[in-house]
Amino acid sequence: MTLDISAIRSQFPSLNQPAIFFDNPGGTQIAKQSLDRINKYLIECNANHGGTFATSIASDAILDEARRAMADFYNAADPEEIVFGNNMTTLTLHISRSISRDWKEGDEIVVTRLDHDANVTPWVLAAQDRGCKVIWVDFDVEDGTLKLDDLQKALERKPRLLAVGYASNSLGTINPVENIVRMAHDSGTLVYIDAVQYAPHGPIDVQKLDCDFLVSSAYKFFGPHAGMLYGKRELLEKLFAYKVRPATNELPGKFETGTQNHEGIAGVLGAIEYFAWIGREFRDEYFEGKENYKGRRLDLKDAMIAIHAYEYKLSTALLSALQAVPGITIFGLTDAHRLEERVATYSFRLKGLPPRRVAEQLAEQGIYVWDGNYYAINVTERLGLEDSGGMVRVGAVHYNTLEEVERLKEALIKISTG
Repeated sequence: MTLDISAIRSQFPSLNQPAIFFDNPGGTQIAKQSLDRINKYLIECNANHGGTFATSIASDAILDEARRAMADFYNAADPEEIVFGNNMTTLTLHISRSISRDWKEGDEIVVTRLDHDANVTPWVLAAQDRGCKVIWVDFDVEDGTLKLDDLQKALERKPRLLAVGYASNSLGTINPVENIVRMAHDSGTLVYIDAVQYAPHGPIDVQKLDCDFLVSSAYKFFGPHAGMLYGKRELLEKLFAYKVRPATNELPGKFETGTQNHEGIAGVLGAIEYFAWIGREFRDEYFEGKENYKGRRLDLKDAMIAIHAYEYKLSTALLSALQAVPGITIFGLTDAHRLEERVATYSFRLKGLPPRRVAEQLAEQGIYVWDGNYYAINVTERLGLEDSGGMVRVGAVHYNTLEEVERLKEALIKISTG
């Protein structure tokens, strides 16, 4: 069933503003269900963990339900495989210490130049601390895709860890992560996936991927600022946790240092409930493997299939709109026949105009976009754009419309020819 965009947009209070939000790769607007969960938590059960009194008991119940919801979103086997934290960056910096604790001098790890720096520098720092070698895998500057042959060669060296993104937050490329995980495991290599950019756009199934770790941030999929890490239970149980002495040694709490952002975790639950609403309202009658999902997991799978189908139309329109702008250079995949290999995130330059100035002029017309490197600094360095301001980035999600894409095109043509 096709999404009813009016019904979708009615779930986002902030969309009542006279603005077009194409800044989504940096953070989406919050769904009403998430906002309601945050407010309800703070009013009705704002308390610390583990008390014997009513608000603490109610608070723990909300946090437990949020963990089950995230397990459903990732299709994890066990809710205790879900670890909450501030965001993907903080979680990765934290757990990288645990994962690298038994690395030895001379061991090797693999990172890519296509990744957000949050899935690069934490591992580079850990490697430096342990005396390990870092192997870099490049991407094709012509189409923004990861060089899989180079990755295969790197994996033949049997590195301890591969850190790789599900989708590029800069160029929009979707990596073939299921195949990449298989390649890595054939070499005995652990895989840590940054799914922050992919999570709003398509279904995630950590069991099908067979990845060892996967992490995302809820503020990129219509929730609050919070991060959620998945790790295989046997790995999380084995890892040493850097924590204070009174904290539990049991999963998942041993990795959730200090008092968590309880209202934020409640908001994560609300974001998942929003996706489940989409799945119930706009259910696909059939998709391959449907029989493998039940309850909320089926609702979420249906939601992400519907979202993906609508965003394919948005991505097609966005690419066509950008290609109509005089003097534009688009980076990454621009083959209309390969749009399944990217999310609707596009980065570009306009000839003779600094990216910051283009973003400012769009903002003056009520169109919000990002400029710079968006923390994917290895991408802008590799493309030779870091010292000249990076790129302009526009990113659509399922609450955007074809009319907004048309307004963006008109604005960019005006800027380019003005």
